[in-house]
Order: sequence, then structure tokens, then C-alpha cells
Amino acid sequence: MLLTLTTTHRPATDLGYLLHKNPGRAHEADLTFGRATVVFPERTEERCTAALILEVDAVGLVRGPGRFDQYVNDRPYVASSYLCVALKGLFSTAMAGRSKDRPELAQTPIPLEAGLPCVPCRGGEAVLRSLFEPLGYEVESRHLPLDDRFPEWGQSSLYDVRLRATVTLQALLNHLYVLIPVLDRDKHYWLDGNEVEKLLRAGEGWLNDHPAKTTIVRGYLERSAHLTREALTRLSTQDGEPDPDAEPEEPASEPKERLHDQRLAAAAEALVASGASRVLDLGCGEGKVLTLLLREKQFKEIVGMDVSLAWLDRAERRLKLDRLPPSQAERIRLIHGSLVYRDRRLEGFDAAAIVEVVEHLDPERLVAFERCVFESARPRTVVLTTPNREHNAVFGMEAGAVRHSDHRFEWDRAEFQAWCARVAGAHGYSFEIRPVGPEHEEHGPPSQMAVFTR
Repeated sequence: MLLTLTTTHRPATDLGYLLHKNPGRAHEADLTFGRATVVFPERTEERCTAALILEVDAVGLVRGPGRFDQYVNDRPYVASSYLCVALKGLFSTAMAGRSKDRPELAQTPIPLEAGLPCVPCRGGEAVLRSLFEPLGYEVESRHLPLDDRFPEWGQSSLYDVRLRATVTLQALLNHLYVLIPVLDRDKHYWLDGNEVEKLLRAGEGWLNDHPAKTTIVRGYLERSAHLTREALTRLSTQDGEPDPDAEPEEPASEPKERLHDQRLAAAAEALVASGASRVLDLGCGEGKVLTLLLREKQFKEIVGMDVSLAWLDRAERRLKLDRLPPSQAERIRLIHGSLVYRDRRLEGFDAAAIVEVVEHLDPERLVAFERCVFESARPRTVVLTTPNREHNAVFGMEAGAVRHSDHRFEWDRAEFQAWCARVAGAHGYSFEIRPVGPEHEEHGPPSQMAVFTR
């Protein structure tokens, strides 16, 4: 596995200072999966090249813990997450944009070329260009055949790639660190919440503005739904963008937070009226509904669940869980989970609130959501709110627009009625739909709330 980094900035040998590597000797490092070596095959004042050579122990991959069950695989040869680990291990200071001897140069765009002779890309050259060209790179690629000796076998999914741009070395290394796994789609380690932190650090300053942001996030996180949603949520709250619960601007006569507060209060009041003692807030976000529920002595057990660890952290801070008296703290807890997978932790509760959550699900995941809530968890009462699409006209929104960029759909009143009727009939519930917020004569209320009971 090989990566070359070349510059024609003069003096070109300053590349050694930027990489914190002496161009006059080889630099070796043992990694858990093999050995990495950095050498400088070119080192003149006019042109300097650093080569990172990664030797992956294919036998060790099979004998050790991991995903491989055969010795013959492509991991020793193709650009992959192994290369990214080597980048972080050998060039961490350069990736942070620091250079003790050339601090100004570390922050200066210089002409750079990255060479990757074996890059997996099943989407073809168009995908390569869609990832790198928006970042200012000139992309040169050659599609590699399966075997030069047997052209009739056709082309492989591998490319010989050259990337050229005038950028900082820090930017180039971080672009490679994020985008190589997107192209390869096969990380060699299991993903957890730390992957979101790595992505946000390496993507700082460029990922949020990339036109393929969602594709990059999903690819880097191996299409993990809950990690992808967490990363996109955190990206959307950077640069002052609205959070997923935010509403569009209302008319000047209506305070901006009024509808939001009315919706939270309506859901909490419905839970109180149900007589429930043990309640769930599913998709609890930063804990605004939980704050209202905690004030009601009627509720002996309160559980908030969200797919986003970041939102759960915010809920913990909002609720001040570390400072609650024991009598309060024992009533409430937060759990991490998804509403499209059955979860035994949700069973046995009297009631559940699902406030402005369902519209964030992809339509094809609705059946899984329904089974998780109404078939598996099966609380006696379910209180669910969602926007009324018809009311968007009152906000001055164009036809077809949704209230937040993460909304996958929005129902009008007839569609919501039909969905409620189908779900209630399938799972043995009755339901009542109530308006939330000031009703418009033609377009109805801004939000609609269904109370399911069995």
C-alpha cells in the first residue's frame, strides 16, 4: 500500500519540516496490523516527494481478532482505513497543522500532489470527482484492469489516482483521512461514538460546506444510521444552523417559541391525563419534555431515549442530573437507542411521548418504527405530535418545502388521519387527533397530535 506526497514549493525540502520527518533517512513504525515506512525518493530544492509505504500483515489479520477469514484479500494493497490509521500515527502533527520549524508554512497553501496507485471506488470516476473536485483538486485517474495479461476479464473497481491542488498540507491529509474510507467502504475496526468525533475533527472547516456532505458522513460511518444522524445533527448545529426541533419563522404577531412551548405542554398534559406512572419520551432530544415530566409527582419512572449521544449529553446538562437530589434522580434516566429496532428496555411502560420525531424517519423505516412502538413496546397510551404540512403556507413557505432540512416528509391532516387509522387498527389501539397551536381557517393547526390508547 502506497501514498506519495509531492510538492514543488521552493525550497521543496521544507516538506520534511511539515511532516516532521528528516528527508535524509527512512522512518519506520510498527503498527498493530503491520509496518509503516516513510522515505523521500525525491528531495531537491525544486521537487520533494515523501512516500508512505504500508506493509499489512495479511496472515496476522486472519489469525488475530478481526473480520477476515482467509489469507488472500486486498487489504495489503488498496487504500483503506489501514492507511488512514498510518496517516494518523505518522503524520499526526502535520494533520493538526503544526510545525515547530516552519509554523507559517504549515498554514500556507502550497502546490501539493497526492498519489494513490490503488484506490477502491465502486462508484467509478464520477464519485472520485464528486468528492475531491469541490475541495479544489484536479483529479487524474486511471481505471485499472483486473489483470493486464487478460484484458478480456474487464476492469476492476480500482483506480490509480493523482490529486493536485494548492492547499495546506493539513487540509490534504485530513481530506484523505476522511474520504479514503468513504471510497473503500470497509473499515477494519468496529465503529462506536468515537468515530463521530474523529470525523468532526478531521472535517472541521470543510465538511459542512461540501455538496456531498451526507454521502461522505454515511460512507465514513459505514451507513450506521444512528451514528450518521448524530454526525449530521452536530454538523447542522455548527455555524448557527437551527436544531432539529426548530420551527420556521412565524408571523411577527406570534412569538417564535410559542408554538414549540405549546406542543411540549400539550404532550405533557396528555401524559398526565392518561394517569400513567411509568412514562417514556422517545426521541427525547435535549430533554425539554423530560423537564416538564419531572415536575409532575405522578410519574414514578421517567425514561428518555434518543439515537444521538450528543443530544443525550445536552439532555443530561439541561436536567442537571448530576445535581438532582436522590429522590428526584432515582425517578429519571437516559438511554441510547433507536426507534426502528425492537428494544426490550421499552416494554412495560404506561405511556410514551413521541414529540416531533416521526418526520425525521425515512418513510421506508416507518413500518419498523410502528412495530417497535405499537407492537413491541406497546404502552397503554402513545402521544405523538408531528407538523401539519398544510399550515406551512401560513409561514410563507413554498409548496413542497419542509420546516427543517432533516425532515424526510410531512403529513397533511388527511394523511395523518389515514396513518393513525391504519396503525391503530393493526395494533389494537383507538386514537384521537387534537390540534396544537392556533388553527387557521383553511390550513388548520401548525402541529397535530394523536393520542393512541388501548
